Amino acid sequence: MGDDRHHAATKRQIIEQLRHILACPIDNLDTAVATAYADDATVRAFHPVNDLTGASEISNKLWRAIRQSFPDIERRDLIVAAGEYEEREFVCSLSHLQGTFIDDWHGIPASHGVVRLRCGEFNEVRDGRIVGTHILIDTLDLMQQAGCCPIGPSLGAEGNWEAPVTQDGVQLDQVDSAGGVATLKIVKDMHAGLMAFDGKSLASMHHAQYWATNFMWYGPAGIGTTRGLTGFETHHQIPFLRGFPDRKVARHIANVADGAYAVTGGWPSVVATHSGPDWLNVGPTGRKIEMRVMDFYRIDAGLIAENWVPIDVTDIL
Repeated sequence: MGDDRHHAATKRQIIEQLRHILACPIDNLDTAVATAYADDATVRAFHPVNDLTGASEISNKLWRAIRQSFPDIERRDLIVAAGEYEEREFVCSLSHLQGTFIDDWHGIPASHGVVRLRCGEFNEVRDGRIVGTHILIDTLDLMQQAGCCPIGPSLGAEGNWEAPVTQDGVQLDQVDSAGGVATLKIVKDMHAGLMAFDGKSLASMHHAQYWATNFMWYGPAGIGTTRGLTGFETHHQIPFLRGFPDRKVARHIANVADGAYAVTGGWPSVVATHSGPDWLNVGPTGRKIEMRVMDFYRIDAGLIAENWVPIDVTDIL
């Protein structure tokens, strides 16, 4: 489909267009969206936006709604990776959309203060335009910032997601697909270890060897941020396994690796039955659930050093 130079040019183009959607005069928004997205593009978005079709609907129901509630919003990218998956070209990004919360948004009351929207995006690109997008915005985190979160505090730490400690997550002029091959293998091997759980002992999950000693795991609101294997197990893994003991991997929408960064995700990524009591302090409902999940990884010296995990927790609830 293209070499690294081609993917780097696409990476810069798409990110600049997405930044322009938030920065242009709002009267020019439809034109900016139509430039970035194909006329028949589709968006699969966080709850309650969900599925959108066509540049016009994407403009009005996604980006215009954001611009109206956060009129001075700006995009701050933390990670951008580009490459191919199943012969399709992707530009994937993790960002904070930061601005002043002026008008209610999807029933969340405006705080009239500065807020950030944690945002993960998988953009499939064809002929220079976005033809399909999966986008997760952490609406539960915004509820926490607005003082109206419907659930209790996270087991992990609340607060802002940090950029990669190496400060190299956004390199718009280069793509390293060769380096990404080794990166993605580490991630896939770790995934295989996670799925080896025998239902009894965490030791049966042969994944600890793939993580750095003091790795950072940045989880969504409701779960929170953890550090190291003990924090990961205590604040996320054990409650999750108890809450969803029959969890199964569904399918990935993309696996993209660019140098030291890998991006994976599914829509849904996991299917399970909510039959345990420990997850988010919600008692067992017996309901089947689907989890929309994205993972952004940074590898250092052959180990996973940082992992950012947008999950549509609001949709699960």
